Amino acid sequence: MEVRTGLMLLLVFMILQKGEGQLSETFYQNTCPKLESIVKQAVSKKISQTFVTIPATLRLFFHDCFVEGCDASVMIASPNGDAEKDAPDNLSLAGDGFDTVIKAKQAVEKQCPGVVSCADILALATKEVVAQAGGPSWKVELGRRDGLISQASRVAGNLPEPNATLIQLNTIFAKNNLTQTDMIALSGAHTVGFSHCSRFANRLYSFSPSSPVDPDLDTTYAQQLMQACPQNVDPRIAINMDPQTPQTFDNMYFQNLVAKKGLFTSDEVLFTNSSSQPTVIDFAQNPGNFNAAFITAMRKLGRVGVKTGQAGQIRVDCTAFNS
Repeated sequence: MEVRTGLMLLLVFMILQKGEGQLSETFYQNTCPKLESIVKQAVSKKISQTFVTIPATLRLFFHDCFVEGCDASVMIASPNGDAEKDAPDNLSLAGDGFDTVIKAKQAVEKQCPGVVSCADILALATKEVVAQAGGPSWKVELGRRDGLISQASRVAGNLPEPNATLIQLNTIFAKNNLTQTDMIALSGAHTVGFSHCSRFANRLYSFSPSSPVDPDLDTTYAQQLMQACPQNVDPRIAINMDPQTPQTFDNMYFQNLVAKKGLFTSDEVLFTNSSSQPTVIDFAQNPGNFNAAFITAMRKLGRVGVKTGQAGQIRVDCTAFNS
């Protein structure tokens, strides 16, 4: 009996050490009761200015959580260009995502100074942009604190690449306690947003010696991409990741995969691999199943590497550690 009790205490300690189980949907109920409405208003205003707010904020949350955990470490600005946001994998993060969190934080500080972390504001803003793009909504678990480490050198290898295989994708997601189904559901976020030509040009011009164009690309879609992205194109040109409904959060991403219209190799592999194909087909045919899986995956993503209790800090300025 004592051994069993000891094991239980050890398990509880390990869970607490990881930061899981300490988040709560009602964390700010007494200290900042209007938090969600304040963030919602700030996000709505930002979306009214530019649609880019939606994919930019969603991508920012993902990139933050996969490096150091969901602790707003990606928000830190460095005069030396060596913060997390300065890493090669993060240079394409759109400024509107950062600006959304900064504006929401400023609005929250007016009513609840020094109480709400930037990490929690990013999590709430992410839920808002998905909902306001027509996607599902969910209750956000709160209580994260902001991290104290933000280094460009710690990013490499922690984020999936556009040419990743299914094994590589599963490995990197599993490191964050996310399953293959979670990974496929989160990939559905590519239903909104855009990508620069350099991220997929290899599928159009240099896929293999025998087939310059990736045979897993629909030929008409490949021609459209070539017109938008000629070989010597301006690298700043961006292409919608969902050619059908690029400004609506829906399950069209999965319908596109079935139709060979996945933009990245790491997108299309979800359909071409027999292990993941049934899930893709299910999400393509049943938007309710995708929405439910996306909510589950987002809540799990939001728990990755969180700092709670006395760990970290509540930043005054999301772009700088407290002095």
